[in-house]
Amino acid sequence: MARDRSVEDAFALLGLSSVSATKDDVFAARRRLARELHPDREGGSAVSMAEVNRSGDIALGYIARRSEPLPTRQRSVPTSQRVQRDHPSFTIDVLPVEACEALRIVSTWIGDLIDEDPPYLLEVRLAVPFKGWCRLELVPDAGATTVTVSIMREGGSADDVAVIRDLWIDQLNRLDWQNLDADQQRPW
Repeated sequence: MARDRSVEDAFALLGLSSVSATKDDVFAARRRLARELHPDREGGSAVSMAEVNRSGDIALGYIARRSEPLPTRQRSVPTSQRVQRDHPSFTIDVLPVEACEALRIVSTWIGDLIDEDPPYLLEVRLAVPFKGWCRLELVPDAGATTVTVSIMREGGSADDVAVIRDLWIDQLNRLDWQNLDADQQRPW
């Protein structure tokens, strides 16, 4: 697969190899660099953080394309699934550990938690309002947490990621923040 210069630059900024890096490597590099270059850190800046996020997106896209099987005559039907990403989606005014716990509780209300890397990553199999997959990436942000939502579902429309983002926000607003525990009942 031919690589353009922006792919090489993205992997170089992340300190990764474009040949062997995995998605998990990209997420870890992005978190590491966010701790160093976030605008709320001494020496960090919004421009640097934007470049880290852009490089991460390019690297993840390249890894996804790299792992796709080569098309064959038998496999000419395109898939109707695609990832939609809302970056950044929203901010929660608590540290990532507490934000992750709150999102974990809400995930039981709208689907099933299928993977996590606390306190920075959650993946959920959605059941409400439609079936699909959702990834929540959490980044520390000056005493708060910025959350990026990515979704994938069969078919769907371009505004599905906004619907899911708004669902997370609505459910977080219904949460009893004074008593965060997994036994909380659904508020609806």
